[in-house]
Amino acid sequence: MKLYKITKPTTTPVPIIISVPHAGTKFPKTIKKHYNKRLQKHLDDTDWFVHKLYDFAPSLGITLIKANLSRWVIDLNRDPESVPLYNDNRLITSNTPTTDFFGNKIYKSQDLEPNEDEKNRRLKEYYWPYYNKVEALITARKKQFGHVLLWDAHSIRHKVSTIQKEPFPDMILGNNDTKTANSVLIDAALSQLKSSNFNVNHNTPFKGGHITRYFGNPNNNIHTLQLEMNKILYMDDNEITYNRERASKVQVVLETTFKNLIKTMQSAL
Repeated sequence: MKLYKITKPTTTPVPIIISVPHAGTKFPKTIKKHYNKRLQKHLDDTDWFVHKLYDFAPSLGITLIKANLSRWVIDLNRDPESVPLYNDNRLITSNTPTTDFFGNKIYKSQDLEPNEDEKNRRLKEYYWPYYNKVEALITARKKQFGHVLLWDAHSIRHKVSTIQKEPFPDMILGNNDTKTANSVLIDAALSQLKSSNFNVNHNTPFKGGHITRYFGNPNNNIHTLQLEMNKILYMDDNEITYNRERASKVQVVLETTFKNLIKTMQSAL
């Protein structure tokens, strides 16, 4: 099984890579039968269709990597030791989760949940290959341009009470409290996102997950940003069906934001 899909630029490359770690829906045959069939019918924690919002990326010279496996197999945006990303009593799933965001058990029985050996196997076979490929993409672009931006693309349900009681804003730009990217790039992204009609937060309630924090090293000219997006911006209110009319409005904002980032990287870095 291929662990990820890479979409290469269709024009002159630019030093930007988009990572989509949570839009995958596949399960290895050896463990697929271990999961709750009812919950598998609609993988509730999946960032459904979010990669489609970035269809414009190759035409701007951007490389896109999308994971194929479900985050219930391995969560690529969690610490490899499952160290919590936040300490504010929100529900935080591990890199090999046993529940969904609402606390529902995703395995048929407890004895089918991954033990330490199985967790380590998944890290070795599914987790680190994705990281190694992202690192290779970063290294290639940095060698070519002297700097690189990794954009980690996510979406989340309109409301998840186990994380916060209030509905989420439209968009949340995360950079671990400005530690993972140059302020010029952060400002360029924020200014363009906020110029839309969408409500945009910065580092609240998400600061960027493990991918953003792991790869971000602005002192070494490696910059990372995470965009969390409310699913009802591009899906129907039931958060199941892709809504082309809504999605097209989001794409306009995203494409404009990336054009601004490209110009900023060319002139200010």
